[in-house]
Formats: sequence, C-alpha cells, structure tokens
Amino acid sequence: MAERISYHGDSLAAPEIADAIERAVKPQQRSPIFWLIVSGVVLVAAIVLGTALTINNFRDRTLASSKRDLENTLQLLTRHFDQQLQDWQVIQEDAVAQARSLEAKSPREFLRTISSEDFHQKLATKIRSMPYVGAVNFFGADGQLINSSETWPVPNLSVADRKHFKELKFGPPSLKLVVNPVHSRVTGTWTTIFARKLVSPKGEFLGMVSRGVEPARFESFFASLSLGSDAAISMFHEDGTMIARYPHVESMIGKNFKSGPLFEGVLKVTDHGSLMITSPVTGQQQIGSIRKLQDFPIVMIATRTVDSALADWHEQTRVLVLIALAASIAVALIVLFIVRRFISQHNAAQQRLMLEKKRLDTAVNNLKQGLLLFDANHRLVIFNRRYMEMFGLPNDSIKPGYSLREIMALRKKHGMFDGDIDAYCVKVFKLVSTNGTLTINIPDGRVIHTALQSISGGGWVLTLEDITERQRAEDRIAHMARYDALTDLPNRTMFRDHLDKMLKKEENLAVLSIDIDEFKQVNDTLGHFVGDELLVSIANRLSGCMERDDIVARLGGDEFAIIRHGVQERSELIPLIERVHAAIRVPYDCTGHHLNADASIGIAMSPCDGSELEGLLRNADLALYAAKGSGRRTYRFFEPEMKVRAQKRHDMEMEIRNALFHQQFEVHYQPFIDVKTRKILGCEALVRWRHPRHGLVSPADFIPIAEETGLIDQLGSWVLKTACHAAANWPDDIRLAVNVSPVQFKGHTLALNVASALGSSGLPANRLELEITEAVLIRDDEEALAILHELRGLGVRIALDDFGTGYSSLRYLQLFPFNKIKIDRCFIQNITEPEGASHIVKAVVDIAAARNMTTTAEGVETAEQLAVLRKLGCDQMQGFFFSPALTEEKLSRLVLPAQFAEAN
Repeated sequence: MAERISYHGDSLAAPEIADAIERAVKPQQRSPIFWLIVSGVVLVAAIVLGTALTINNFRDRTLASSKRDLENTLQLLTRHFDQQLQDWQVIQEDAVAQARSLEAKSPREFLRTISSEDFHQKLATKIRSMPYVGAVNFFGADGQLINSSETWPVPNLSVADRKHFKELKFGPPSLKLVVNPVHSRVTGTWTTIFARKLVSPKGEFLGMVSRGVEPARFESFFASLSLGSDAAISMFHEDGTMIARYPHVESMIGKNFKSGPLFEGVLKVTDHGSLMITSPVTGQQQIGSIRKLQDFPIVMIATRTVDSALADWHEQTRVLVLIALAASIAVALIVLFIVRRFISQHNAAQQRLMLEKKRLDTAVNNLKQGLLLFDANHRLVIFNRRYMEMFGLPNDSIKPGYSLREIMALRKKHGMFDGDIDAYCVKVFKLVSTNGTLTINIPDGRVIHTALQSISGGGWVLTLEDITERQRAEDRIAHMARYDALTDLPNRTMFRDHLDKMLKKEENLAVLSIDIDEFKQVNDTLGHFVGDELLVSIANRLSGCMERDDIVARLGGDEFAIIRHGVQERSELIPLIERVHAAIRVPYDCTGHHLNADASIGIAMSPCDGSELEGLLRNADLALYAAKGSGRRTYRFFEPEMKVRAQKRHDMEMEIRNALFHQQFEVHYQPFIDVKTRKILGCEALVRWRHPRHGLVSPADFIPIAEETGLIDQLGSWVLKTACHAAANWPDDIRLAVNVSPVQFKGHTLALNVASALGSSGLPANRLELEITEAVLIRDDEEALAILHELRGLGVRIALDDFGTGYSSLRYLQLFPFNKIKIDRCFIQNITEPEGASHIVKAVVDIAAARNMTTTAEGVETAEQLAVLRKLGCDQMQGFFFSPALTEEKLSRLVLPAQFAEAN
C-alpha cells in the first residue's frame, strides 16, 4: 500500500492527489431530474406505507394490551374470591367444630346442641365480626331449619326439595360441599348457596350447614374496580348459570350461558383465556376474558367493547396521519426546491469546473513533492515544477506526452539516475497495480521516496519526496537504540541480542562482566561531568584491548562487558584479562583531574557455565560479585559454589524477612561492669534469632546479609525500640548500650528513630548509649559527623566500638568527642602474655583518660585478664567471665539488686 508523504508541515497522500486530479479531469456526473422525482415519489410512498403499517401495529398492540388488562383483572378477582370463599368455608367449619366441641358423644345430642339458643348467640357473634360472610344456617337431616345466625327463634323453613340438599343427602359420601344458585323463597331474588354436609363420626348424614350470598354482595366488589363504563364483570356457576353481574342486569341473573363463546371456546380447553366475542346484551364487538376459580365451581368473565379499547388508538391514528401528511408535503417541497436549484446551478457548473482546475494547477505546482500524472497509455498528462527542481532539469525539457522511459533517460543525462532505465520502468509498472512505494538513492547522495497510485480509467500518478534528512534521523535513532550515547559502545540491548544469537549457534564463548572500582566516589566528589569523561576514556581503552571478533559493551553506569568467541580453556582468557587490567590502571587526566581506576572482573564461559542467555549472564555476575568480595581489583571465574552461596544468601535473606514478619528475633542483654567495684553499670543489647528449625542463629551469619539487603534498618529500629522499653524498667543507674550499623546512617532517619524510641518508652536520653564502628566514618566523614552531632543533641551518649581495628582510629578521636571507647577483644585475648597487647591497651586507656573518655574492654574471659586490665587502669569490662548475654527475664533477676555476684 502507498505510504503517506510527509514534509515540513505539509502532508499529502498519493491517493488524495490522484483523486483530486481525477475530479478535475473528469467532472462528477449529476443525477437526472427524473430520478430525483422518482426518488421523491418512492419516499412519499414509503411514508404512507410505513404509517399504515404503524397504525395497524398500534391497533394490534392496543387490543393485546386490553386483553392483558382483562386477564390481569380476572386473575386478581379469582384470587380474591378463592381466598374470600375459602375464609367463608373456614367459618362454616369453625361453627361445626364449635358445635362438636359441645356434643355429648351422640348425633342426637349434637343436633340438640346446634339447635339451642346459646349456640345461636355464639354463631351470631362470630358472624357479626365478618360482615361480608352473610347468614350461616344449620338444617337437620329432614331439611328443616334448626338454627340461623340471623334470627331467633328460627322460622319454619324446609329445604328438603332443594337440589343442593338432595345432592348432599343422597349423593356419594365423598361429596362434602355443593355450590348451587337458587331463587330465594324469602327475598324473591337469586342467591348462591354454599352448602356443607354434616355427618356423624360413623358417617351418618345429620344435615347440612349453608350460607346464601346474594348477587349484590359480589357486585359491590365488582363496582370497586375501575374498568370503565363500557366494561362488565360477571360471575357464573360452572354449569353456566349467571350468579352476579356488574353493571347489574336483573334479567340475566339465573340464566344459563353454557353455550356462550367463552364457555365453549375456552373452558373446554383450559381454565382461562380470552376471545373476541359479540355481546349477548348489546350485540357489540367485545374483548372477553374468562377464568375459573381454583377451589370452587365458579367462573369469572370480564368484557370490554372493542371501540372503548381502541379509543386511544383512534387518537394516535389521527396524529400519525397528520405527521405522514406533513412529511409527504415536506418531501414534495424539498424535491421541488432541489429541482429548481439544480436548474439554476447547472449553468454555473462549467465555471466552477474551470476554477477547480485552476486551483488544482496552483496546488500541484506548489507541492513540496514532485508529481507526474500518466494516462492509460503511460503518457505524461501533468507534471509540476517541484519535480523539475528536485532533479535539476531545464524548464522546457519535459512536455506532456512523454513516456516514463523518456523522462528517466533525461534524468540519467543530467546525472540524476545511474540505474538501468528499462528495469526501473518495469518495476514501476508492477508497483502501480498494487499502489506500492519505491525508495532509491540518487547519485548526489539523496534518498528519494516514490509513491504510486492508480486512478480510474487506467491512468496513474507518481509522487516523489526527498526523505534524505528523515532517513538520516531514523538511522540516528536506530543507532541510539543499540549504542550507548556516552561511549558509543554497544548498549545492553545490542549486547544481549548478539550474545543470544551466538549462544543459539552453540559457539564456545566467554562473557567478562567488568565493574569499575570506586567509581561512585569519583561521581560524588568530582561531579558527573568528570565521571563521564572517565567512562569515555575507559571505554576507549577497553576497545583497544579487543581482537577483531570481540565485542565490548557498556551495560550502564560503570558496568562494562566483553564477549570473546572461540574460547576453549580458561587459560586463553588470562592475556585478555591482564590487558584489560593494565589498560584501566594507567592514570587518567580528566578535565585537569588526575585519576586512577581499577576494575573487578567476573568471567563465565559457554557452554560449561551456561548455554542460555540469562543463565550465562547471571553466572558472570556471580563471578563478579565474588571478585568484589575478594577485595576488588581482581578477577574470578565462575564456580558452581558461587551459585550455591548466592542461593544460600538469597534463602537467608528470605528467612530474615520471614523472621521479621513472624517476630522470631529476640533481644538479649550482656552486662558491662565497673572494674573496681564489680557494680553493673549497664547492659549491651544484642539481637538473637531463634530459628524454628535451627535454634539460635549466630549474628555473624545473618547481620552481614541484613546489612547488604538493607533489612538491618528495620531490624535495628526494632532492637532499639524493644531494648528502650525493657531498660525503662531497670534501676535509674543502669544504662543501655545499643549497636548501630553503618547502613542505618545512610537513611538519614537514625536520629528520628532514636527520638521515637526514647519518647515511646520513657527512657531518659542520658541512659542510652549508641555504639558505632569506624566503618560509619570511613566513607563520608562529614555526613556521619553531622548525624552524630544530632544524636548528641538528643542527650544520647556515643561510644566508638571495636577501637583499634581500623586504620584511622586516632583521627576519629579528634573528629568527634566520644563518651566511650570500646577496646576490641582481639587486644584482650593475649593481654596476659609477655608479647601481648598490654602496651597497646595501656596507650588506649591513657588517650581516653586524657580526652575524658571511658574505656570498656570487650571479651574478658579470665581472672588473669581482669587483673591486668585493673592494673592498666581500664574503667569497665564486659565478657563471659562476668556474664553471657541474658534474656530480659534472667537479666531482671540480676540487675534489680544492681549488684553482680562474684564468679565461682
């Protein structure tokens, strides 16, 4: 596909240029008036048809909605009357149960009970609490009325000839309830009788209990439903006899409608449904819905006239017809307007076309791309000035009608093409069919990008852009992506890619990982500009050590790496390593600063040390780490033990983190005493790790790793806070000594942590003594001294630990006024021997006394050592001779009397 052509803020695509030229050369054809009018007629017809379909759809939906409304109403009614009649049935059963409770275990006594005035009073009271129930009457086995909830004494009334009484008396024993619409002999109106059989425990027929419900009771509830004046609700016995209707039509009550369409069309199939019917009263078309009660032989029917259901639809139809009429008129007016506009503009079409061609000519000649337009016969139609200028061609040297071959021959004549003309033309013609692109270098060094685009009718357009600067920029970006910007050596990405390719070829090779020793000190003291100059010089010297197939890369910071091919034995690398060390160790002159540098080198070989990229690099780094651990300025080949040690170190780091999380660390306390009085002056807090599997782990095993990983900061803060809380419970004359790692000084939060521990524990600052080693002051005297002064400002005492093991201990005594000097145990071990260090200890004691400092001897284990130290004037002692490190519980028994018992 053709690419977009970009240039100095302007951009055009070959397809866009081709389209513009095609529009100028071949104007677009407009639609005839006839088709416009036909389109208008079709649109109006579509509006009319759509409106008719919509109206019909609305009608169907309205009728369906009305059916749903009737069905929902009947569902509500049937549920209501099922529940209401069930409640009435319960009242009948309650009355019978009440009578049976008074029965004297014989049918005769039962009948005497229910025919008593007392039972009448109880029955009337029960019925009055439920006004919708109506009268409840009890009849004997001969059909004679024996009690009633409405009157007393009861009138002489017999129902022996009634159908419901006969069905209960002579019907099957399983028949318990009969519902029968009858013509009342008292009121002269139709009444629905709900009768229940009364039987003795032996199944003997004793009579019946019944109640009559007049239509008005049902119709009063129907009236509460707002269905409209054109709707009707009717109740039927399942045999088709109408029981009640609203609106009430007296002549219909008691008539049988079993042959009606809803009974015939629905109930013979299912217990509910809807139909379009003709009203037997008004003769109008109606929507009818029917549903049978679930527990009683009663059917509910609701009807509504179709005209009423479609009232809203008629209104909607009028609105839709008006809208359709308005839309049709609007379409007709729009078509008329367009026709008139078309006629008025037709005369100006040619003028606009000429103007468009003129503008196109101006645009083409002002493009910053060269342009050639050819017709279907591959003859030139249009070209622009930029093409002539791009190749330095005379103004009149190219004319319309030229072929591409003639143009290329002209370019070759003027030194702007040095390839095969025929081969070039064949390639271009092939690319035209695929709208392809072509990039070529011309003799004067420029890069020309050509895009080809075919146009309808067989013609094609060719655009050319000078992308020389863009190509150079892309080349620079590609170079920067793979080469280090400072040293121009291959960067980490290129180094890894090359190494990965070589490993896949299974070549024997070696990777040398090089780290410049003490480079950070150069950056920190002299600045990054000098550091960068030093790195450039080192990169140049490393490049000078390489052979033809070697690769040297800068991986970042002061880290370099070398790949050497074809290495079989380690001994083959020794000359290269010696050359690298010799080259780096030559003094440097960087912007007026005379510098020295050295390097630590780790070497891993493939395939013996790894045949995969990550594994080989990791092993080279392990070897480099071993070289640094050996004092730097040396080299180490990878050994499997290095990986084991690294894994152990990693495992130890993870276990330390786990121990911190699960609180496996403990603080033990070793007392230090006054040499003369044997009185305990204080205790040094020492961290212990109680491992769940290995027991107590030596601090020498985990403290160095905690310092390397930075975990010592978290561990040290915990020890400080824990020890301060414990010491707050000691006697006021017992001090607490806590060791501080050099790593804790790097975080610049040591003073804040100390203040927090003192504040939370309530321990006075003058009872806390912080012990630091000379390593704190070696790297950054000024920063460390500033932190020490902050601590001194809090009121904390400062002790110099392991005094005498460094190379500048005396200088530190001048830099900072320590409160105490702790003499390292290495001077105490042989102090009793003739050639021992007693004279050194004596010198330290004298220096401390001259500067008002206290001295503490560490590691005192024998009485002879104690005697010598007392003689030399040492102030305090600490060691197993007096007490090992103790838990807080054991220490409390020792320090509470504040006096240490003499050893055995």
